[in-house]
Amino acid sequence: QVQLVESGGGLVQPGGSLRLSCAASGFIFSSYGMDWYRQAPGKERELVAVITNTGRNTNYAAPVKGRFTISRDNAKNTLYLQMNSLKPEDTAVYFCQLNRNGVNYWGQGTQVTVSS
Repeated sequence: QVQLVESGGGLVQPGGSLRLSCAASGFIFSSYGMDWYRQAPGKERELVAVITNTGRNTNYAAPVKGRFTISRDNAKNTLYLQMNSLKPEDTAVYFCQLNRNGVNYWGQGTQVTVSS
């Protein structure tokens, strides 16, 4: 079955960096585009970044453009999100997501807290 496991979150000061990982299994990872979402307390889950199955094409939400980079290693079945110049408003639980045949699959999420 599809399994998505995020890791790499933590507490970081404003201006700092983190790299999130999402280990995927149970499907042919290289065949599907993948997404990162985040959900802050009291807010709806929002799309952060998307990447095509080959990794050649990416897109970003306006609040993170220029600071975050989505990438993938299809040989390792792993999705990444490099987050630089972090701001307090980036504080959220971050999720990776697969949409396969109209069904959304989510990991358990990893908490990112940006605070001094």
